[in-house]
This record gives sequence, C-alpha cells and structure tokens, in this order.
Amino acid sequence: MTKTIKTRNIALAAVMMAAAVYASPGAAMMGGGCMMGCTSTTVIDPPRGAAFTDPATLPNLSTTAGVVEVDLEAKIAPVNINGTIANLQTYNGYFPGPTIKVKKGDILKVHFKNSLPYTGVNDMGMPRDMTNLHTHGLHVSPAGNADNVLLHFLSGETFDYEYDLSLHRGGNLNFYHPHVHGNVAEQVWAGQAGALEVADEGTVLSGYETHILVLKDITLNGGAPEAHTSADFMNGKEGDTMLVNGQVNPVLAMRPGQVQRWKIVNASNARFYKLSLASHSLQVVGTDGGLLDKPYAQSTVLLSPGERVDVLVKASSTKGYYKLQSLPYNRGAGQSANQQITLMTVNVTGSSLNQSLPATVDSSAVRLSVPVNAVTRQITLSMGMMGSGSATINGIAFSDTEAYTITSGRETYEVWEIYNHSMMDHPFHQHVNPAQVISISGGDSAYNSLYTTTPAWKDTVIVPAMGSVRLLVPVKDYAGTTVFHCHILEHEDMGMMGLWDIQ
Repeated sequence: MTKTIKTRNIALAAVMMAAAVYASPGAAMMGGGCMMGCTSTTVIDPPRGAAFTDPATLPNLSTTAGVVEVDLEAKIAPVNINGTIANLQTYNGYFPGPTIKVKKGDILKVHFKNSLPYTGVNDMGMPRDMTNLHTHGLHVSPAGNADNVLLHFLSGETFDYEYDLSLHRGGNLNFYHPHVHGNVAEQVWAGQAGALEVADEGTVLSGYETHILVLKDITLNGGAPEAHTSADFMNGKEGDTMLVNGQVNPVLAMRPGQVQRWKIVNASNARFYKLSLASHSLQVVGTDGGLLDKPYAQSTVLLSPGERVDVLVKASSTKGYYKLQSLPYNRGAGQSANQQITLMTVNVTGSSLNQSLPATVDSSAVRLSVPVNAVTRQITLSMGMMGSGSATINGIAFSDTEAYTITSGRETYEVWEIYNHSMMDHPFHQHVNPAQVISISGGDSAYNSLYTTTPAWKDTVIVPAMGSVRLLVPVKDYAGTTVFHCHILEHEDMGMMGLWDIQ
C-alpha cells in the first residue's frame, strides 16, 4: 500500500436551493413534509421477501492477537435491489458494506483504496471521486492516520488507516462512511456505508441470537441511484425503497418465547425511522455509545440518521407473522411524515424456547452529574430562507476557508446547549467523544424520556424543530481537530458543520 495524503483546497461552488412545496389531501405541507393537521397515512407494505440475512463480515487478514487488519475498497459495483440490478457506490462490492468486527483494546488497520471513477464535479464543486473514511462512533484519535476526516483521496489513491481502540468502551454498534465535505450526501446515498461492531466486554447478552440491521433507503433511476436535486439538499433526500441489509421486507425467523438481540443503525441520509414491532416491546439495552444498566421497554424507538440502538425482542408465544414497521414521524420535511412502512417481518414459528430477559445488563452504566466547573457553550443550527441555499452553525456555513470553531481543553467536561432555529429536526453528531443528554425541549416525548433519564451515551441526538438540547460532553483522551454537524447529510454538505479543536 502507498501512503498519500491529500488536503486540497477546493472552493465550493455557489448553489441556490429552492425548497419544494408538496401538498397532499388533509395536510398542510412544508419542505415536502406534513407540518400540521395530517389526516392521511400512506401505507407501504411490500410482500414478504427472502429470508433475513446479516451483512457480510469483512475478513480479518491478521494472525496477530489484538490486531484486526482489513482491506476496504470504495468502488462501483452491480447490486440487486429488489430484483433490479443497479450500479451503486459500494465497499468491496457489498451493499451495505461488509461489517468490521473488533473488540476493545484492538488495533484496527484498514488498508483503504479509492477505486471510484472520476465523473466530473458535483453541484457543490467537488470531484465526485474524492472520498475518505469516517468511523462514526469510535472513541479514537481524530489526528494522523486515525479518524482524521480532513484527509481526502482521489481515484486510484490508497491509504493505511490505523485506530487504537484501547480507550473505546466495548459493546456498541457503529458504522463507517465517507466524510469529504461536499461529497458526503451523494456518496452515502449511493451506497457507501457499513456497520462497525465493537464486541461486548461482558457475557450477559452472549446467550442471545444476535443480528445486525442496517436501515437504508434509496431511489433508483436508470440502473443507478437517483440524482440529487436542489430541493433534496434543502429537505434531506429520502428514497422510495426502504431496505434492511439491502433487502425489502426480509423475513426473520424466531421461535416462540425466544429472545433475540438486534443491533440497529440508521444509515440513511435523511429518513427517520420510528420503529414498532406488532404485539411486541422493544427492550432497549444499548445506545450509540454502549450498553445500559438494564433493559428499558419501549413501544416505539425513534432513530434519526446516524443513530444506533441495541434492543432485545422476546417473541410472542403465539405463532404467526409480525411486522417491524416504521410509523409516521414528522421531522419537518420529507415524505416519511405520513408513511407507515413495513421494514421486516418476524415469523414466530417452530418449537418454544422460553428465554428470559436479563435483569441487569451493565452495572457500571450510570448517569453523570454536571461538574460545577463545566464550560457552557451555545450552538445554533439554522437553515436559510427558501432559495438561499445556506445551512449554518452560529451563522457560519462551513467551507474550506471558514468554519465556526470550538476550542476545548482536554480532560475537561463541557455543557453544549444546541438550539434549532429551523422548522426541521436536525440530528446533531459530534465526533470522537460521546455525550449524555441532560435535557431536550420539544420533539418526541418517548425519545426525550429514554435519553434524559437513562445512563445512555450518545454521539448523535435529535434537536427538535424550534427546540433545543443540552449535552454533557466529556472531552477526554485525544487531542486533534475534528468536527460536529447535522447528520442529515445534505445539510452537512450545505454548511451545517463546525470544527472542534481539542488541545
């Protein structure tokens, strides 16, 4: 492998955005979403598909204990999407990308190759082949050849990433995707995303059958991902085909009384999923940053782009088919506001297996108190008026020449007060250091209750439209420059991102 580092300064082309206004019977709409008075629901209930399969696993090339070494290639490859062969942007030819499996204390070495073809520049002025790698959720260094999203690579270039997981907490699901500002939305939309699983440190959950669910939507046009429009950048792009591990409504078998563990990641650009399993509770045992102290029963679990959740499901004693659905949720834009979608079907069948839920999951998981000397910061997320094409943090749209910057001292605690001055929800994601949610103003009450009362660690949290969030952010272990941003990827590309300089 050759090591090359590209840090080109490429001026972003000015892009004028026009928000699409969509109207449907019985609903007042804004930006493609149902804003108030929704009375109609669109039911998307595809026929039951093939048997559920987990994503492929990326082989470990190392024979050295404590070292995971993988080859990862970004390339165009044909993929079967519900019977249609489409050329997607993939990792190693897989959609979703193959799962990388590690444990706390490992050294992860990724031999990365960019084989994306050069096809000109996009509407943001970026060469479409320019890419890199972000390990979303890993508590690792943001500098050098670790999770350094300021490195960029053009077609044909290679790079050796290396991540030291000695300080990463075990027992969580993360995911990897590209992070070149101006290219992120198009590349993830076209297929570049995969799961990154960190094994549990304990054995409490080891007896349960475990599956990874990568939630992703897409729209195809002419055998390729549908191109972005200006309205897609303003609203966030949602697809017309909803997939679990690249499958439409796969069927997952469970025995009556069996408990399964599902590790779920929302790898979509902008679609929110309000998950509900018919006649079952979802027992939340882990969040973005690791395991909870015990299971928390939820009738619905809301996932914005970039969020992960770890749930236990105890199958009914009654055999039959049960639908895992995404219920309507109004994020302020997009058609998911009034869509009820069958994502997967559970087939409870076979002989009974009466498994019990654990009383305790991780006894070390606790909520922290805010230190008296914690620095408080205010961060305001804003969208420009229709047609302005701007998305900002504290009034600044990120570019190669300007960014709102937070400078933090290492081994400290900070309180981040994040205000949303727009009519859309924004999932806020900070790199390197997960946080605990102190409070949320506005939004979904069940979501707010789960994350403000449990010992949950979060690196992505929904800031409700015209609402706010307070986070307790430990600034621990690593120095370097990283970023924080809206994880509606189109908004990130438009400028809703800041720099975080940890000294």
